[in-house]
Amino acid sequence: MKEIIINSNDKDQRLDRFMGKYLQNAKKSLIMKSIRKKNITVNNKKSAPEYILKENDRVEIYFSDETIEKFTKIKNHVKRDFPDIIYEDENIALVKKPRGLLTHNDKKDYEKNALDMFVSYMIHKGEYVPRVEKSFRPSFCNRLDRNTSGILIGCKNAQALREINDAIKRREIEKHYMALVDGSIDEEIHDISYLEKDREKNKVSLNERGDGKEIETIIRPMEKLGEYTLVDINLITGRTHQIRATLKKYNRSIVGDLKYKGRRSFGLNSQFLHNYKIIFGGLKNLDYLNGKEFTLEMEDELNDILKELRKEK
Repeated sequence: MKEIIINSNDKDQRLDRFMGKYLQNAKKSLIMKSIRKKNITVNNKKSAPEYILKENDRVEIYFSDETIEKFTKIKNHVKRDFPDIIYEDENIALVKKPRGLLTHNDKKDYEKNALDMFVSYMIHKGEYVPRVEKSFRPSFCNRLDRNTSGILIGCKNAQALREINDAIKRREIEKHYMALVDGSIDEEIHDISYLEKDREKNKVSLNERGDGKEIETIIRPMEKLGEYTLVDINLITGRTHQIRATLKKYNRSIVGDLKYKGRRSFGLNSQFLHNYKIIFGGLKNLDYLNGKEFTLEMEDELNDILKELRKEK
C-alpha cells in the first residue's frame, strides 16, 4: 500500500485524473475499477472518480510495491539540452522557441521538443524533482506550430498553470504575431468569424453563419514593403490555422505559406510568422505580471528578408 499526501500542486483536480497522471502507465479502465473496488481511497473512505482533491487529503493505493513501480516508471526522454530563457521568476519562465522545433512531443515517435528541454532545465536547476511530484509536470500554456518561432509561457507550479490558463480562456492575455503578407493591408481589420476544420486536408475555412468555433482576430499594418505588408496580428482566440484562414478571407496570405496559397517564399521552407509579443493581464495571485509586456526579436533569416525589401523600396 502507498499513501500520498496531496500538496498545493496536486489539489483542485478530480481523483481519477490525478491517478491517471500518477499511475501514468496504467489503463484508465484499471484506475476506474480500482476506485470503484476501493483499491484506491481518499482519507480511508471510498470516493467517487469525480471527487475534487483538497490539500492534505490522503490518497491510499492498495497495490503492491512492484505494481506501483511499474505504473509510475518515468520514460526518460529528457536530455541535457536547455532552452533559451527570455524571462524567469519563481512561477513562470518565458521560453524562446525557434522555427523547426516542436512545442510538445509527438506521442508516436519521440523527437526533440521545447517542453522536454524546459523540463530538463527545471530538473537541472532543482526546481522540479519528478520523484517528489505526484501529478504536476512543468507545462506550457500556449502552443506554437513547428514552423512558427516565438514565446512559450512555461509554468513552474500548478497554481501558475491554472491561473494563466484561465486568463487565456478569458482572453485577458494578449498574444501578438508578426507576419509578412502578400499585398497591401492599409487599415486595421477586426474580424469575427466561425472556423470549420477539414480533417482530411488538415485545413480550415471560415464562415459567418455561426457554424463551427468562433474566432476573433485583429490585424494591424506595421510597415508597407513594396508589394508586401508587415503586419501585427493579435489573436484574441487561438485556434489552429486561425491566422492563415483569416488572411485568406481577405484575399491575403503569409509569405511562404503554400498550404493557403502564399506566393514568393524568399527561400523559406515555411511561412513568415513570428510570435513576438506577450502582454499579461487578468491575473490575481500573479498580479505582479499584469501589464507587463515581453517581446522577442525574430530570427536572422526573417530579419534579413525585411532588410532586403527595405532596400528595394
